[in-house]
Amino acid sequence: MLIPEKAQIIFQLLSNAGYECFLVGGCVRDMLMGKEPHDIDITTNALPEETKAVFSAFHTLDIGIKHGTITVIIDGEPIEITTYRTESEYTDGRHPDRVTFTANIKDDLSRRDFTCNAIAYNPAVGLVDPFGGMADIESKTLRCVGIAEERFREDSLRILRALRFASCLGFDIEDDTAKAMYTCRELINIVSPERIYTEISKLICGKNAGEIISLYSDILAVPLPEIKDMKGFQQHNFHHIYDVLNHTAKVVDSVSPAATLRLAALFHDCGKPDCFSIDENGVGHFYSHASISARKANEALLRLRCDNATREKVVKLVKIHDSPIEPDSKTVKKKLQKYGEEIFFDLIKLQRADNKGLSPEFLYRQETYDKLEEIARQVIEENQCFSLKDLAVNGRDMIDLGLKGKDIGLALDLLLKAVIEEQCQNDRESLLIYYHRNVKSV
Repeated sequence: MLIPEKAQIIFQLLSNAGYECFLVGGCVRDMLMGKEPHDIDITTNALPEETKAVFSAFHTLDIGIKHGTITVIIDGEPIEITTYRTESEYTDGRHPDRVTFTANIKDDLSRRDFTCNAIAYNPAVGLVDPFGGMADIESKTLRCVGIAEERFREDSLRILRALRFASCLGFDIEDDTAKAMYTCRELINIVSPERIYTEISKLICGKNAGEIISLYSDILAVPLPEIKDMKGFQQHNFHHIYDVLNHTAKVVDSVSPAATLRLAALFHDCGKPDCFSIDENGVGHFYSHASISARKANEALLRLRCDNATREKVVKLVKIHDSPIEPDSKTVKKKLQKYGEEIFFDLIKLQRADNKGLSPEFLYRQETYDKLEEIARQVIEENQCFSLKDLAVNGRDMIDLGLKGKDIGLALDLLLKAVIEEQCQNDRESLLIYYHRNVKSV
C-alpha cells in the first residue's frame, strides 16, 4: 500500500529514533478498500514525551497527552500519534477510567471497536491483523473485536458508529454484533447530543441509509423517538405500497446525500401516525401531517443540538414538502419569491424523492418535477423578476412618490406581484404608470 506522504515523514523520523510505528484504524481500512484515507492515525511504542522529543522541530499539541496522544502539525495538517495502550473499565460508558501504555501493537489493536478498524500497517512489517479484519472487509462484514456486548458497554457511541459504518461502507452487521446492539441500545442515552447528531447525520448520507433505517429503526428510535411509531404503520391509501417507515427509507435513499435533504426526508412523514384518520371507504388520510412532522423535526434537532441553519432549512422543507406547485411560469416565480432559490430546488428534490416512495403507478409525476426545474432555471437564466431585488423600482422611488413607513413595502410588494403575474413589465416607467393606475388608490 502507498502510504500518504506526511505519514512517510512520521514513519521515517520515528524509525530513525529507534521506535516502532504503524498506520492504524480507519485509514488502513480505507486504503484496503481502495479509498483515499481522510484521516491519518499513527500508533507507536514511543511514549508521549518521547514522541514530542522526536518531533521537537514541529509544532505539537498536548490535548490528548493523558491518553497517550500527541498531535503533530505537518504542513498545516494535524496528525495524531498515539502510544500503544490498553484500557481499563469504562465506568461512564464512554471513556476508559485509565489507560496503560504497552509495547505490543496487538495489545493496542485488541481494544478497538470493529475488526475492520483493528488492522495496522507498516511498510517494513506489512499488515498486522490479529482479528481477521481483512477477511471481514472482503466479505463486507461489520464485527466487533472480541465480545460485542463488552465493546458496546465500554462505549455506547459504538452502537451508532456500527450503524454509520454499515450505511456508509455497505457492510452487513454480523449477528452477534447486531444482537449486542439491541441489548445495549438504551445506553445510547448517555452519549452527548452533539456526538449522536454527528453519527446520525453521517449515517443518513450513506449509500445504504434506507436499509439501515428499515432494519434498525428500534435502535435509531432511542435517540430519535420521533420515528418509533412509523414502523409497521400502514397507510391504507392507494398512493402507498409501504408502511410509513419503509416509505421514509425509500425517500431517504432517493434524495441527494446532503445532510439537510436527508434529514428532511427522514422526518417528512414522522407526524403521520399522530393524525391518521380513515374514511367511510376505508381510505387513510393524514391531514396536517406536514405541520406535525415539522414540529417534531424541530424538537428532535433542537434536542440533538443541530446547528440553527441546518435545523431551520430541514424544518422548512418538512413543513412544505407536500405543497403542490403547478408547472407554469407564474406559479414557479411565486414560489421562487416565497421560498428563495435554494429552498425551491431542494423542495423539488424532496418531492421527487417522495414520489419515488409511492406506488409505481404515480411515477409519471417525475415529468412534472422535470418541468418545474426547467422553468425555474429558465426564469433564473433570463433574469426574470421574482424578488424585490430584481424589481426595476426601489424604496427611493416610493419615497419620491410621497410614501412613508410601511406603505413603501406594501407598494413594492404589490408591484412585484404585478410583475410576477405578468400584469406589468419590469421597467421603471411601466411600474410607475402601473402604480398610479392600480396601486395608489389601494
